[in-house]
Amino acid sequence: MGELIVVQFITLDGVVEDPDASDGTPFGGWAMRFGPQGVAGDKFRLGTILETGVLLFGRRTWEHFSTLWPARDDDFSQSMNRAAKAVVSGSPVEVGRWSNSRRVSGPLEDWLDETLPARDVVVIGSGSLLGPLAAADRVDEYRLLTFPTAVGAGRRLFPDGAVLTLTSSEQVGPASLTRYRRG
Repeated sequence: MGELIVVQFITLDGVVEDPDASDGTPFGGWAMRFGPQGVAGDKFRLGTILETGVLLFGRRTWEHFSTLWPARDDDFSQSMNRAAKAVVSGSPVEVGRWSNSRRVSGPLEDWLDETLPARDVVVIGSGSLLGPLAAADRVDEYRLLTFPTAVGAGRRLFPDGAVLTLTSSEQVGPASLTRYRRG
């Protein structure tokens, strides 16, 4: 049985919005303050999941990533570009812009019910998907890369709180990678 894994860059005060300043918020770019190596490579320890699983995106995140990743050619970028990708969107998406992408047609819950029995699904960013997935108790694991900064504003990963069980923690560059399971 596959698992639904959420990976997020996050601040000490729980903010996940605009880590790279691409949204233009006043507090944006907080992850990039530590240099590009702070976010480069397989910081979330996805490993073989990139070969066997599916990366799931909301439309905005997928569109942003589709402008960044295809031109990159380091080992991790090649893995990201080869990975199977699904984008949830109520409107048409030019899936040809990023290799191995397809649009999720129909309800997300149905797609998950078809996909999860055979493959892991990794949600990257995609704030529009996180609330509904958490509310439906579909998230099996959170992998959070916490940067040593607090921004005081922005969308939080757990706006209403959450009870989780810590399963591991390690320093990864300037941040801490923590893994949590549902409480």
